[in-house]
Amino acid sequence: MNKHKYNEKDKKNFKKYAEKFAPKSNLLKDCVFAFVIGGTICVIGQGIGDIGKMFGVNEENVKILIPCSLIVLSCILTGLGLYQKIAKYAGAGTLVPITGFANAISSISIDSKAEGLILGVGANMFKISGPVIVYGTLTSVIIGIIYYITAII
Repeated sequence: MNKHKYNEKDKKNFKKYAEKFAPKSNLLKDCVFAFVIGGTICVIGQGIGDIGKMFGVNEENVKILIPCSLIVLSCILTGLGLYQKIAKYAGAGTLVPITGFANAISSISIDSKAEGLILGVGANMFKISGPVIVYGTLTSVIIGIIYYITAII
């Protein structure tokens, strides 16, 4: 049984009250910042790949070098507290690339280190990464099955 009984009028009144204090967002500005900063992250990745090719790294290894470098850079920026400042202005521009996932993992690890390596960092890190791994793997299997069936037909 629910202890709290709220009617629709209470919910509407609360919504009006909350909207007074909510920061206003400029959708066009937010989209432009997300596009520019997200694009800049991708340009940095492309630059890393081009530099790797200049130093003789083969194409297959460049495909590994780019995401690994972006992940390390994201973790360093998170540890220095800079990634959050960039994300404040970029919004989804920092969440969509692989750097957003690296930021989520490293920030929860930093926040949990006081609880210990196993029950703090280890356990809390997988609260974030677990669903991504599970649903990413599930999606890959489904797409693989669809690809296999269409290849047979």
